[in-house]
Amino acid sequence: MTQTRRRFLAISAAALAVPMGAQAAPVAHWRGRALGADASIALAGISQIEARPLLARLAKELDRLEGIFSLYRPDSALARLNRTGRLDQAPPEFLSVLGHCEAIHHASGGVFDPTIQPLWQAMARGEDTARARALVGWSGVQVSDGTVSFKRPGMAMTLNGIAQGKITDHIAGWLAARGFSDVLVNTGEIAARGRRAQGDAWHAGIAVSDGRILRRLELSNRALATSEPRIGTGAAHILDPRGGSASQSLVSVSAPRAVLADGLSTACCLMPQVHAHGLVSRFEGAAIEWLA
Repeated sequence: MTQTRRRFLAISAAALAVPMGAQAAPVAHWRGRALGADASIALAGISQIEARPLLARLAKELDRLEGIFSLYRPDSALARLNRTGRLDQAPPEFLSVLGHCEAIHHASGGVFDPTIQPLWQAMARGEDTARARALVGWSGVQVSDGTVSFKRPGMAMTLNGIAQGKITDHIAGWLAARGFSDVLVNTGEIAARGRRAQGDAWHAGIAVSDGRILRRLELSNRALATSEPRIGTGAAHILDPRGGSASQSLVSVSAPRAVLADGLSTACCLMPQVHAHGLVSRFEGAAIEWLA
């Protein structure tokens, strides 16, 4: 799992290009930040001027989601849980993500574990990791009647290995509810809904941290997530709760939903190839697009 996980899902330069000789169809764009990552959204079939009121509301919705999942906002739902060990009346988006965490945790044999946060903090501070490891364990998370709590003092959680996928799905659904079915949402992970203004599938690329695109894909009603455990020579930021280092240098997973692709790509980084393929095969519609 990861404390601050960067993704390198690059939209190809041709993603929104208009074919030679074709009349340009309107496409509105939004660019900003979400959970510390660059974010962008494209809406086919509406001009930039027409989309301004909608995009302003969209930015507020993203800010609301940051207030749920951010590790760095002291008033976020996640920060309050980590600080006090208890979160009453947890937002429905938070509870939904925990449900996905539960499923991927068990399917991965415990490799995917959001309670890795104390270990990440201990390593970052150069502190004793033995004590921190004793605080790691998904079984120490209790959810009951909308309340989330930790069973052991000192536990903490990071959702950076899955929350960006949830935000991506949520924004795509938020736009669909307002009549926009042809959208490309990239808030750290990518969700492509419908088609481009030119009528073909959206284009995306799997890229490494230096910007090299490893593979280009066409996406329609599908999501894509990529995880890279180590950026350059820096310290690993996807940690194995069992100890040891990542098994893969980069994993990209596509799935019907970005939250699933996100969590699976994180877990697969910590598994041998045969086990990674086995994990992904347990989730309908999910597929490994790159693993190395």
